[in-house]
Amino acid sequence: MASLVQTNKVQLLPFSKSYLQTIWKIGFSTEKPEWTKWNAPYFNDYRPFQDNKSFEESPVATFLMGEDCRCIVAGDQPVGMVSKSWVDEATRWLEIGIVIYDEQLWGQGIATIALKMWVDAIFNEISALEHIGMTTWSGNQAMMVVAEKIGFLKEGQIRKVRYYQGHYYDSVKYGVLREEWNAKSESFYKN
Repeated sequence: MASLVQTNKVQLLPFSKSYLQTIWKIGFSTEKPEWTKWNAPYFNDYRPFQDNKSFEESPVATFLMGEDCRCIVAGDQPVGMVSKSWVDEATRWLEIGIVIYDEQLWGQGIATIALKMWVDAIFNEISALEHIGMTTWSGNQAMMVVAEKIGFLKEGQIRKVRYYQGHYYDSVKYGVLREEWNAKSESFYKN
């Protein structure tokens, strides 16, 4: 899969039933998939689905199929998702999220490419939007690196508010302004 990054063969597409089936297999069919240890594990809200049909009928699948999510397709295979959600639509406060479900694909640049594409798409879609945020936790160093790599700035760190497996972690907030993104985005696609 290393060729995925070299060829930039990463797309963000609306979820389809066939994409959902693959995402169920790689992300929601086992008891404790690796991704759940990094994607806000302190919420402890993950549950596996016995089969694709029960997954398709779940609130998770409904969310993925909605307008606020896109499937990350790398090398013609669904591998994850990006999402957006309003913290407060009236004040135009929006946050994004990402999950790559197969840990064997981590560290290959897929998340970096997908997030760049997602931020571009959101700023293009919502012309009045001036800020996009992203929240993670101090236990997820890889997500913090990706956020900073694509030009997000650390805007806040709330100390010791995420208790997980006997340890306290910080909630870490990142954000980027439209003008910062526009100034940096030309160089993104040259690299």
